[in-house]
Amino acid sequence: MATKVAGILGKKVGMTQLFDSKGDVRPVTVLQAGPCVVTQHKSAAKDGYGAAQIGLVEFVKESRLTKGELGHLAKNNLPPVKFLREVPLEVDAAAAGDGGVKVGDRVLVEIFDGEKFVDIVGISKGRGFQGVVKRHHFGGGPKSHGSMFQITGSIGSSAFPSRVFKGMRMSGHLGHQQVTVRNLRVLGVDKEDNLLVVEGSVPGPQGGYIVITKAKKPPRERRGFAGAATVDPLKAAKRAAKKA
Repeated sequence: MATKVAGILGKKVGMTQLFDSKGDVRPVTVLQAGPCVVTQHKSAAKDGYGAAQIGLVEFVKESRLTKGELGHLAKNNLPPVKFLREVPLEVDAAAAGDGGVKVGDRVLVEIFDGEKFVDIVGISKGRGFQGVVKRHHFGGGPKSHGSMFQITGSIGSSAFPSRVFKGMRMSGHLGHQQVTVRNLRVLGVDKEDNLLVVEGSVPGPQGGYIVITKAKKPPRERRGFAGAATVDPLKAAKRAAKKA
């Protein structure tokens, strides 16, 4: 049973705009998707889950890697890669034989040929240490008579519970968290430059590392859904009224 990698690593290049066939402006994000190399793989076990560890091939000094990472890569004679992540494997019904993913195989953006939607995981932009008004959208206190209105206020009682509950919304580090955006529509695949164009925004700054996988639960193309094969409900209603 042949398997293939269902995801790839890349970087966020930036955002731009495209015009669709109707002349409407659509915000899009350009992503550098690969090239990647398989550094380790795990065949599907009893639970049916198979995965591969892949690394984004880019220039990086060996001094930027730990000795453990260098030994892990040198064992299979692989180039130094800084960004390593695990991506799932999927069964390739079109491939003949029992070929599978091997260490050293290249992973390119062409794996998304024919795909309509992808899921993207990235690290959101860090906003530093922020107060409760900006971090949690608190209303604040009075804004007059010398009051410091951007403060948290009371966070507990002295009699009961005589402590602060866990999970209390307070000041702290805003952003710089892992964010997953699902079902972004694929608008273009450039195999020569390893570029992928998706509709909408992607978490993280320009140049930030991302993980791109095939959509886990893609939306169904149905009437009323904003897709290329969608039937316009207004036009369909007018045609039905004429036939009646």
